[in-house]
Amino acid sequence: MNRADGIEIVTEVIASPSAQARLSRRRVLAGAAGLVGVSLAATAGYAAAIEPKGLGVTRYALNPPAWPAGRKLSVTVIADLHVGGPDMTLAHVRRVVETANLLRSDLIVLLGDYTASYWIANTKVPYHDWSAELARLSAPLGTWAILGNHDWWHDLAGVRRALADAHIPVLENKAVMLGGEGRRLWLAGLGDQIAFRLGPHRFRGVDDLPATLSEVKTDDPVLLLVHEPDIFPSVPSRVALTLAGHTHGGQIRVPLIWPAFVPSQYGARFAYGHIVERGRHLIVSGGLGTSVIPARLGVPPEIVRVDLGA
Repeated sequence: MNRADGIEIVTEVIASPSAQARLSRRRVLAGAAGLVGVSLAATAGYAAAIEPKGLGVTRYALNPPAWPAGRKLSVTVIADLHVGGPDMTLAHVRRVVETANLLRSDLIVLLGDYTASYWIANTKVPYHDWSAELARLSAPLGTWAILGNHDWWHDLAGVRRALADAHIPVLENKAVMLGGEGRRLWLAGLGDQIAFRLGPHRFRGVDDLPATLSEVKTDDPVLLLVHEPDIFPSVPSRVALTLAGHTHGGQIRVPLIWPAFVPSQYGARFAYGHIVERGRHLIVSGGLGTSVIPARLGVPPEIVRVDLGA
């Protein structure tokens, strides 16, 4: 994966043999501290300036028990764009859209959190600009969206309007039937689970899983779109596959302590990837943008491609 076009970080330490012979213990310790400092600085520079600007495609091929045998469906998943500077510029959004279209999937789904909001100043991208890019997404079964917590927290009306301008329907505790005879499926979208902040670590959602699944009127397979994966323990086996975002895969994967960066009450349990519990399948995307701080480490931005019945 090419993640640093034209960018090179070089750390060079030079000492002559005679100088090395005269190094005192204090200078050795000081030098070691200096190397650690340089290493940390280089790592921070990579996390802020290089990894967030990458773009990869992660592929999954699976046959969940609730998916009809032999029926093929491809789904492109775009999660957590968080459009805005310094990393998710309009040019990067354009590259995401072009890459997604090149996958030629049957269906494209957007899993929420469309704009960036950091504790530091960041460059804003006008809504009509990024929505015009998303309007170029193309798939035979269409492009469908749900909303994320940042959409609710920061500019719900603006995000709804931008998606409407792009002619991308938003599923909120709703299910729609897609596909023709012999290839029908239900696409269900859940309302956000932490839409309202009530206090430190206290939220109220607008999600209603029973009402959402009550709209499924036939025995055709069900794909469920959720922003936060924490709902997964409550998802019934009737759902063939649940697709989620929100966690960014932890975003900053520091060894030993990285689960602390996963915004989930389950820690690392639903942080990233393909998770199977009691025969039920969940895929959590690492997402594309960044949240809280504009940096990524150990979990590069990704578009997810899922092939069912492969």
